[in-house]
Amino acid sequence: MCGITGFWWPRKADANLAERMATRIISRGPDDFGAWCSVQTGLALAHRRLSIIDLSPAGHQPMLSPCGRYTLIFNGEIYNHLNLRHELESAGCEFVWRGHSDTETLLAGISVWGVQGTLGRLNGMFAFALWDSAEKTLFLARDRMGEKPLYWGWRDDVLLFGSELKALKAHPSFNAEIDRKSLTLLLRHCYIPAPYSIYQGIQKLMPGHFVQIPLHGDVARSKDAQPEAYWQLNHAVEQGLANPFRGSPDEAVGLLESQLSASIGEQMLADVPLGAFLSGGVDSSTIVALMQAQSERPVRTFTIGFDQGGYNEATHAKAVAGHLGTQHTELYVRPEDALAVIPKLPEMYCEPFSDSSQIPTFLVSQMAKQHVTVALSGDGGDELFGGYNRYMAARKVWGPVQRLPVFARHAAAGFLRSVSPATWDKLFDWARPVLPRRLQLSIPGEKARKLADVLALSDGQAFYRQLTSHWTDPAKVVIGVTEPDTLLTTPATWPETDCLEHAMMAMDAQTYMADDILTKVDRAAMATSLETRVPMLDHRVVELAWRMPLNLKIREGQGKWLLRQVLYKHVPRDLIERPKMGFGIPLDSWLRGPLREWAE
Repeated sequence: MCGITGFWWPRKADANLAERMATRIISRGPDDFGAWCSVQTGLALAHRRLSIIDLSPAGHQPMLSPCGRYTLIFNGEIYNHLNLRHELESAGCEFVWRGHSDTETLLAGISVWGVQGTLGRLNGMFAFALWDSAEKTLFLARDRMGEKPLYWGWRDDVLLFGSELKALKAHPSFNAEIDRKSLTLLLRHCYIPAPYSIYQGIQKLMPGHFVQIPLHGDVARSKDAQPEAYWQLNHAVEQGLANPFRGSPDEAVGLLESQLSASIGEQMLADVPLGAFLSGGVDSSTIVALMQAQSERPVRTFTIGFDQGGYNEATHAKAVAGHLGTQHTELYVRPEDALAVIPKLPEMYCEPFSDSSQIPTFLVSQMAKQHVTVALSGDGGDELFGGYNRYMAARKVWGPVQRLPVFARHAAAGFLRSVSPATWDKLFDWARPVLPRRLQLSIPGEKARKLADVLALSDGQAFYRQLTSHWTDPAKVVIGVTEPDTLLTTPATWPETDCLEHAMMAMDAQTYMADDILTKVDRAAMATSLETRVPMLDHRVVELAWRMPLNLKIREGQGKWLLRQVLYKHVPRDLIERPKMGFGIPLDSWLRGPLREWAE
């Protein structure tokens, strides 16, 4: 895990300037630094290294290929890089390996298979910039699911790129002009989705894409370069649904456990201490259980808790850790702990980002970094195996709603809105002892408000868009602009699926997961110089999940059935079964209580 940055500025390339840009992202790589510059070409590359694999100088970057053609700066991990070395050697390629870093393997693969041929072979999380001196071409590439970030764009005739916006802003040509269209996206999503950014002319490279930029001849030709996809989730979704798994449920459980175990085993390889985040929920508990099954010593696990019961998962995490025998560390967060983080957020995220769970994510990362350098995470389980409540709502709510007369929908919406969310919360708390488990909802008031909003919608895509929009018509409040097209608002970009639930899961993976969850975890962890890895986003797990029929994901109103069966082979069911709880902070009670004076 590292930080990369660079620029193309004809006749003005400067290694010292590249170094200053990289210094802005030093927390991504505090262990080593390198810069490379070609004054003749105008290209400068810089790298900050967090040493994980091959701690020796053999892993230093920017790294030049032995033939001298390629120069590479790389952020991330290639988990199958040893297999790729064997493939190269079996093909008769004779390399004198300088070390055992995945960066060197990546460079060797590109020299033999080319950029696109290598991208298709990689299993990992990454963003990289590669200079091909023979073709005078710069390649920028990003991993399939979007675990690692990469910004790029033009300021006049200067090309800028890097892991975070703060690195680009250190270049003198950077003009921090707000893209007002992106403000509409912020209001809808509470984040700015790729390929957009908060600044005009700067974009995020989409997951699963690379861009090939010629750096010779007319600069207009360089600016015309457009990203290309080397892997698409929509294609994996459609291929999986077209070739479904046809074995028994028990065989499906065994297949998933085998693939997850293999992916986790590969991601446990590190030359530094390694652990895992553990919330006590299905996803993180599954990851930790399969880690512990492969480890000869107790796995280091980390969780944070709150004194407010509706948000506290620490007791559940402690119980799971006790059963599995992990070496567990927990931290209970106080309001003043959260308040101390808030001034750091703009520097940490570089552009507006409104997910309040960024605060506990930073705090748990900060705690974990005191003990380990790498932490595995359970992210991805909801999107792949049907964990969010809205997937159940697609069947329980939208199915009946679309059959109701319009006047009945409006009447029901009026009733739901006539009771405040706080009152709904109190009513459900009062009735909780007698409610069946399926009605023991978290934040029922918020769910009642959302239900009222969807009662008059026209189709399933509108239903999903309503559920996931924080502001349903943001162009009305951002003066003088229209909302740009995104995956969410462009029905033609949705994959062909067999049901609304699968369509929603596919869209969540490409929007909320990529641009909110993975962004949140990357920036929060990297601010503490902690590498995070997400085994469920191994593309082999993703592709396997999309071969599984919906009834192996959602059963009897409960999501993640298949993943639960894997977990129950390692952890007793009664330690896991409880209403779903999101990873958040008790913001409402804090702002009304101990943080009220600060907030006002």
